[in-house]
Order: sequence, then C-alpha cells, then structure tokens
Amino acid sequence: MADENASELSPRLARIKFRAWHRGTREADYMIGCFFDRFHHTWSEADLDLFEKIIDEEDVDIMAWALGTQTIPEEYRGPMLERMMKLDYVEIPR
Repeated sequence: MADENASELSPRLARIKFRAWHRGTREADYMIGCFFDRFHHTWSEADLDLFEKIIDEEDVDIMAWALGTQTIPEEYRGPMLERMMKLDYVEIPR
C-alpha cells in the first residue's frame, strides 16, 4: 500500500481506501487499491463519487473492464477507466 496512512485521510477517503484494498481477492486488491493510492489525491469530488460507484460493482467486472475483456458500461466510460486500463500503477510486493 502507499505511504499515506488511512489515519491521515478524511473519513470518506479512509472508507474508500479500505474498500479499495479489501475486495476479496489479492488481484483485485492490488488493481483497485493501487489505483486508489496512486491517483485519489488528484480526483475531484465528482471523480470520488464515480470511483465509489465503480467499487460498488463486482470485482470480476471491474477487472474485466480494466483488462479490456468486457465492455465498459456507458456510465463508467471516460478518463478514470481509461487510466485504470493502463495498469502501470499496480505495485506487487516481492
């Protein structure tokens, strides 16, 4: 996880961070959690709202959208999912 402590985040951001990092599978944790850690500080309120909607979806769907194996629903198409599809933000500890 990123250096930023959840205790340093607002309650909303701490809740979103927790949800991003506790998905149910390690792969989803890294994909969604690393994405949050890397980019949340640049997001507007509207971006945060969108991310919260996205993480309400099933992990298999989010991962399929990011991997390009499933069509992204119209409501989620745009810069956030385009950025997620790059996958260059995933950091896997060794």
